[in-house]
Amino acid sequence: MEGSTFASRLLEAMKHKNMKQIDILRAAENAQIKLGKSHISQYVSGKTVPREGIMSFLADTLGVSVSWLRGGEASSDPKSNFSNQGDIPMRTFQKSSKLEHVLYDVRGPVVEEAARMEAAGTHVLKLNIGNPAPFGFTAPDEVIFDMQSQLTNCEGYSHAKGLFSARKAIMQYMQNKNVPNVSVDDIYTGNGVSELINLSMSALLDTGDEVLIPSPDYPLWTACVTLSGGTAVHYICDEQSDWNPDIADIRRKITSKTKAIVIINPNNPTGALYPREVLQQIVDVAREFGLMIFSDEVYDRLILNGEQHISIASLAPDLFCVTFSGLSKSHMIAGFRVGWMVISGNKRLGRDYMEGLNMLSNMRLCSNVPAQSIVQTALGGYQSVQNYITPGGRVYEQCEYIYKAINDIPGLSAVKPKAGFYIFPKIDVKRFNITDDEQFTFDLLREKKILLISGKGFNWKQPDHFRIVYLPRIEVLEEAVEKMTDFFKYYRQ
Repeated sequence: MEGSTFASRLLEAMKHKNMKQIDILRAAENAQIKLGKSHISQYVSGKTVPREGIMSFLADTLGVSVSWLRGGEASSDPKSNFSNQGDIPMRTFQKSSKLEHVLYDVRGPVVEEAARMEAAGTHVLKLNIGNPAPFGFTAPDEVIFDMQSQLTNCEGYSHAKGLFSARKAIMQYMQNKNVPNVSVDDIYTGNGVSELINLSMSALLDTGDEVLIPSPDYPLWTACVTLSGGTAVHYICDEQSDWNPDIADIRRKITSKTKAIVIINPNNPTGALYPREVLQQIVDVAREFGLMIFSDEVYDRLILNGEQHISIASLAPDLFCVTFSGLSKSHMIAGFRVGWMVISGNKRLGRDYMEGLNMLSNMRLCSNVPAQSIVQTALGGYQSVQNYITPGGRVYEQCEYIYKAINDIPGLSAVKPKAGFYIFPKIDVKRFNITDDEQFTFDLLREKKILLISGKGFNWKQPDHFRIVYLPRIEVLEEAVEKMTDFFKYYRQ
């Protein structure tokens, strides 16, 4: 109902203003608003309703209120719903141009559409985000008990880099992973790894600096490079080679402006786990071209099938490395926001950069102190996550199920994940005539009430992949697979 009311109001306002769809697109371009033909077509047909920023732009452009355009109560005098030609124009405020090329579809347009459907009473099966708690995963009892016991000692700020006890535990954890030359002063705690990615890029990049980032990637990396004035240059991860980085493509992408390389290992969204020989080749390239190494390792304790995670920093004692990890996934406490960043290797190469990190770290005062207080307990003793990732454990069994089930759907295929919560299936685009993977996710959401994120959301250029989060219990995954199987029997774009 909301979509049809909005569409009729939009068409009425366009008629009153004597504007066509092309005029709206030109106005959007002039205002540096990202709006395409397909978006306008969906709006006027009533298939979807725009998000807040676009709604405000349309209302301003057409001289109406947002509430009226949404379908709010109209005046008895139709003319009063529209602003007068002679009115003094009100100043409008647009988002920063720095956000023009920033993408974060993990919580993007299709998620907003799902939220609207839920608000209207529709149940949506969410397979879009790696948030363990809603799927029945809980934190270890000892971690919760320790936080409760220490709350009264966590009311003030900590050191900007974090509590000594937390950083000491992280230092020992990295030493156990054979990462060289790490001291307590080389560790920064953060409100999740996300905050530290942003901080690390802001401290490093000048306008035009290039950073090599995997494709597909966790999109926050690309977003933070862009926000910091840099240019994200994507190197290919090869699906035919278990989604390992293509070393030849990395070499092709290096220029005089390349400052650093990012690896995500274990990888989100593919579930890949990079072997020692691949990591060594990346180290060799970084050494040859004088690159910093940033390694996102937040899934390093969620390794399946008894495989071993190797931190790339352990292979690069002579290079400047920054390693990221945290407790959000391994201890099922994403909401606590516990992350860290570790400097290792030849720190002389990044002495000035570290001054920048210290400045930005001081500016945010400190990360969440109650969350820091549990790091020592979480990293010490028995790791309860092992119960989930071995045969019989939920994550292990759900991975096994979804891998087989996806490959049994005609037109879909997938590489088996080796770590984490995600699988990244490939679609036979010729079979289904798919040219727009984001449109595919919208269609699946509306027809089968399943929320997924397209490959585009992970900076994958071809419209032939999507990510599934396999955190739900098997019976829920079975329901999703049944609906998807039926959907692909008839779906064509």
